[in-house]
Formats: sequence, structure tokens, C-alpha cells
Amino acid sequence: MPRTRSRLVAVNTVCALLAAAAATVALRPSLLTDRLPDGLPFFGTQAVDTLPLPAGSERGPSPAAPFRGSPALRWADGAAGIVLPEARATGGLSKARVEGALRDTRDFLIAANLDPATLRGERPQAALDLIDPTDRTLLDRLETSLAKPSEKHDPLMMFSRFDPAEVVPAGPVVKTRGRTTFEAGERDGSVQIHADYTLVLPVARARVDADQVARTIVRRVLTVEVSDPATYEVTPGKIWIAEYRAHVYNSSCTVFDGYLHPSFPGDAPESDASGPSQDPYDRSTAGIAPEPDECAPVSRT
Repeated sequence: MPRTRSRLVAVNTVCALLAAAAATVALRPSLLTDRLPDGLPFFGTQAVDTLPLPAGSERGPSPAAPFRGSPALRWADGAAGIVLPEARATGGLSKARVEGALRDTRDFLIAANLDPATLRGERPQAALDLIDPTDRTLLDRLETSLAKPSEKHDPLMMFSRFDPAEVVPAGPVVKTRGRTTFEAGERDGSVQIHADYTLVLPVARARVDADQVARTIVRRVLTVEVSDPATYEVTPGKIWIAEYRAHVYNSSCTVFDGYLHPSFPGDAPESDASGPSQDPYDRSTAGIAPEPDECAPVSRT
């Protein structure tokens, strides 16, 4: 069995101020208290994947079968797993406005996590271009994280990317599972979109004879604030990200160079590994994980 470790990327909340015609309104994300239409908590919509896997999947992954032995074997491929709810007029916004914002949120998730250029460590320009240009606080933070990555400014909090000199994708598929919901915002003329997705990213070492596959699992939770451009200073066709979280499993928790660094079978364990093991496929909790300075093992990848 491959040795793995987990990493939690700390929450980064953007409490941005939107200038209205005659007032300034603060965004107040309520990610942990959001409710789905059916009354279930936003988190906890999918429990641990415990169903038996298909015959032959008990063996570990290989370049020809990168998801073998993983619950993700049953998950959707890439963007097909990011399914949007049917839009409706909400929070004083038209159905067309909500529909466009849902589509832009999906496009952002794809550009930030599934685009081949992003995954191989290139600048995620398509994702950056979708962020509202009036949100200079967030854009400046992301620019700093990409130019000079560090523990404080870590692009992995928003983008899924590997060092191409170290690893390459083990095939063209990233498995995805999760859901998107929306609700009326706390302010008149606003809607909050909530996206919660787990992505399974298989990679192999960047060499011709590489025959081992490692899987890094990333869970991303995103809240997008949609506002009426007639009232608030926002840019139509762009998204305003109010809050974002990332839980990263099977990546070094001591290296902060802006890339995911998965562990392969036979790799020496990191000395900082501690705490109880976590199941990266468990979506039944409210996203609670070790403190950012902990480096807990994972039970499987």
C-alpha cells in the first residue's frame, strides 16, 4: 500500500467591501451554516464511499488504471462531475443573472483545477480572468502566491498544480464529486453560490520508465457572492469570491513552493507526520480537519 500524508490548507476569507450608489456593504459569508433546499446541511451531503469496488480493483493504481482501488473509480470524469442546479430568480436577481453566475463559477472551478495547463504548473490565467477585476485584494494575493509562493501565500489554496519536472498526469482524467447550491444572500439584490467538490488527481513520476501512480486528493469549498450590478460595484460576467477553503491529501506539508508534492510507494515518511489518520473520500463531515500546522496521515488514496 502506498504511504500517504495529508495537508490542510488554511481557510482564507475575503470580506470585501462593495461600493453601492450611496452605501458600502460588507460581505459576510456563512459557509458553515448554509442549508440546502431539502433542509440538509450544505456539508455532509455525501458519506464515506463504502460500496464494494468492481472485481480486480483491489490492486493498486497503475498508469493504465490510475483509479484502481479508489472509490473515485465510480466518480464522474472531470467537468462532467460539476453539475449545476437549475437556476431560478433568487434574492432579487433574475434567473438569467443567477444562471450566468452559476456557469461562471463552474468555469472557474474547471480552469483552476482541471485545465491541463493549470495542472502542469502553468499560470492559471483563465481562472484569474474570471475573478472580478474590482477585487484587487484577492487578485493581488493570488498574484503574490504565484510569483513568490510561501506558507503564507500559497497558490494551492485556490489552484491545483504540480511541478512538471517532478510528476506528470497519469492519464487525461481527473475524477470529481460534489455539488453546487445557491441561496439568497444576506443583502438585498444578492445571491450566494456554494460549491463543494472533491477532486482525485493521479500522477506518475516525470521519467520515461515511471510505473508507479500516486493520487493526490483535493477538496475545495467555494462561496461566490453574486450582486446586482445596478446597485453594487461589480463586473457582470465575473465572479466575486467571498470565501475559499482547501483540504489537500497526499501532498507534502513541509514544502511551500506552489506545487503539490505527492508521496509514492516507498517514499520516506515526512518527519512532521502526526495526528489521527483521515479519509480523503469522507464527505460526511463539515470539513473539519487538523490545524494548518499539523501533518496527519491519510487512511487511503
